[in-house]
Amino acid sequence: MRVLVTATLVPFMRGGADHHIEGVTHALRAHGHDVDVLRLPFRFAPEADIEALMAYADGLDMSAPNGVEIDRAISLQFPAWGIAHPAHSVWVMHQHRAAYELWDDANASAAQRHLRDAVHAFDNRHLPRAQHLFANSRRVAQRLRDYNGLDATPLYHPPQGAERFYCDADWGYVFCPSRLEGLKRQDLLIEAARYLKSPLRIIIAGEGGQAARYQALIERYDLGERVRLVGHISEAEKRAYYAHAMAVFFGPHDEDYGYITLEAMLAAKPVLTCTDSGGPCEFVDHDETGWVVPPEPREIAAALDAAWNDRQRTAAMGQAGRDAYRRADIRWEHVVARLLGETA
Repeated sequence: MRVLVTATLVPFMRGGADHHIEGVTHALRAHGHDVDVLRLPFRFAPEADIEALMAYADGLDMSAPNGVEIDRAISLQFPAWGIAHPAHSVWVMHQHRAAYELWDDANASAAQRHLRDAVHAFDNRHLPRAQHLFANSRRVAQRLRDYNGLDATPLYHPPQGAERFYCDADWGYVFCPSRLEGLKRQDLLIEAARYLKSPLRIIIAGEGGQAARYQALIERYDLGERVRLVGHISEAEKRAYYAHAMAVFFGPHDEDYGYITLEAMLAAKPVLTCTDSGGPCEFVDHDETGWVVPPEPREIAAALDAAWNDRQRTAAMGQAGRDAYRRADIRWEHVVARLLGETA
């Protein structure tokens, strides 16, 4: 089958979306399909550029471009799902969040208000046309119901290199790998370090716009001996950090899916997340495979101290998380079958 995958591209800003696109493309090819990828260049500003890209996608009929028939189109990102194709599956990673759950009405400009209305109209026009509509998680499906009145089927997929994660000896630290951005809320963990009673150490990996602010927090509270920002790490280093962690912290605000939760489960490490973290809460069973606590530093510190004080139980929770991942049967084979309409 000839399959076209459509998504967007933000140059030199790699993240989970790239792993998702590469993962589904690899899986489709591994199942014998001829796959091409169309990634539309995306800029977050100015608003006129986003509207121009929406108009461009709106005019793309990809059923037989240049006389080459395409059997199936699979769209992953806004506004790439605006293309036209008679056999079109849309798998929503997330919508244009600034126009939905991250909308700031009090500070919105006239241009932002115009864009928000245009984005809603675009999604309400194109998403119902999809032959199959999937969401990256139950949280993303809930947003589609709340904002667009659409029913999407949650479809989970494995993180990159799922088979390479492993568990090793606990070296007495909590690991937090993610982009250093405001929505990822590493500052909650840094603030929590002020209230820890145990000698637990904290390792935060990743790069991003909040690096300087987080380093300043560490210095302000004299936490340099307890909290380390290690910056960019390789995939092999990341797996080793997971393997030797006591636990993993991932407490973003309203995350869509969250590979970090699944990676921790694969490494048999319990996950500490927050009640408003969205996607991670779909996988973390409180006091069984991790902890779900309010996004408050003292609550986070208390959970981490409890984990330190009963390391045997903490390790057992990590094993329970790995068992839960296996029971969930999150496999690319299942994803490919659903996207191609081979299973209901």
